[in-house]
Amino acid sequence: MSSLKKFLLFCSGVDMTILEKCPSDENKYVGIGTTVLFTGVLAFFSAGYALFTVFDSYIFAVIFGFVWGLMIFNLDRYIVSSMKSYGSFWRDLMVAFPRLAMAILLALVISKPLELKIFEKEIDAELIVMEQEVFKTQEDKIKLRYQPQIDNHNAQVQQLKTEIEIKTTARDELSLAAIQEADGTGGSMKKNLGPIYRAKKKEADLAQSELDQTLQTNLPLIAEHQTTIGSLEQTIQNEINALERSNYGGIAARMDALDRLAQGSMAIYLANIFIILLFISIETAPIFVKLISYRSPYDYLLHEHEHAFQMANLENTKLLANTVKNKLLINTEVETHRANAQVNGEKQLIDKALNQKLEEIKNQPISWEQVVLKKGS
Repeated sequence: MSSLKKFLLFCSGVDMTILEKCPSDENKYVGIGTTVLFTGVLAFFSAGYALFTVFDSYIFAVIFGFVWGLMIFNLDRYIVSSMKSYGSFWRDLMVAFPRLAMAILLALVISKPLELKIFEKEIDAELIVMEQEVFKTQEDKIKLRYQPQIDNHNAQVQQLKTEIEIKTTARDELSLAAIQEADGTGGSMKKNLGPIYRAKKKEADLAQSELDQTLQTNLPLIAEHQTTIGSLEQTIQNEINALERSNYGGIAARMDALDRLAQGSMAIYLANIFIILLFISIETAPIFVKLISYRSPYDYLLHEHEHAFQMANLENTKLLANTVKNKLLINTEVETHRANAQVNGEKQLIDKALNQKLEEIKNQPISWEQVVLKKGS
């Protein structure tokens, strides 16, 4: 057997000592091991690209990508090796269900960074649009903070200009009326510089005086408001220029850009779905192969091997339980006999002591003083 085949069999999680007894299953487990190996390789590239977008370093991307790929490889190998065929489809399906769920989750995790790499050019173009939208939002927030003040100053400027326009219009109308009275084109329709003209001329001069006074008052105020507006606009521009224009291209932004592209393009949406399904099929392929395959000689030998260990363990457990039970029973009987013997010995000692006491009392003579004292008491 070549080293490559041994390595692929190792990837499949097969027991080599059992497989040697049924060489007809070698190709099956070589295929499963190859799929597990390629899944780990894809996980390495996926994590490497994802981490490169975070750290922007090839060294970190390769190191962490290798660790991630090795972890995914180990998980896939464990999932495949822990799944055994029991000869019943529904029982095998119940056993495979949590493993399928985990395999689908791993496929989704692995596929996302590779999707970002596949659609990298489209995502980069979309990121430019998103970046401009972010910058515009930041600028709009700054402008919105100063806009009420600018609008207030503009309203006051407009009010002052309106006053000037009203005074100018009144002056022009009165001046035109005086001129028309003088040349006979209006008013009394006679050329004269008489009392009517002088009255209208006086009104026009008064309107001019009021306009001059209004201009004298309003123009400095207008200039002051316009200066303030210019200062506010300069402040806005300074704050906009001070904004940090950081690089907008992290992993979250790229995922958001891909989602926007999928919503705006049916082709990208379908391609995205097909890529996810492809990775799910690759990740779940070894499990489905084991699920739909008939029990092979390897499965029977593995079951026999495990059953032998199970029966041996059951036998040892029973023997140990019986040994402990018998030992406890013997210890109990011994302790009971020992307690009974000790009680009997104590009884004999007590009886002997009482008998000796009685004998002493019987053999002891009684004097007449003791008799008298006993009667007196």
